Amino acid sequence: MRVKYFPDTDTALMEFTENEVAETREISENIYVDLDRKGNLVSMTIEHARTNARLPEFSYQEVAGRT
Repeated sequence: MRVKYFPDTDTALMEFTENEVAETREISENIYVDLDRKGNLVSMTIEHARTNARLPEFSYQEVAGRT
C-alpha cells in the first residue's frame, strides 16, 4: 500500500493495488474509490485530507494475528 499526499490540493491518495481502474465511485462529497473490473478496491482518494482524514496524525501499525 502506498499513501501519497498532495499539499497543493490537500488530497490524499491511498493505492492498494496496481490493478487497472475500471470504475470510480463517489462514496461521499470528498471520498472516492477506484475499483478494478472484478469490483476489487484499487485506490481511495480523500479530498480536504487534513480535515477529513486527520492526516497530521497518520501512522501505520502492523498487528500480529491471533493465535
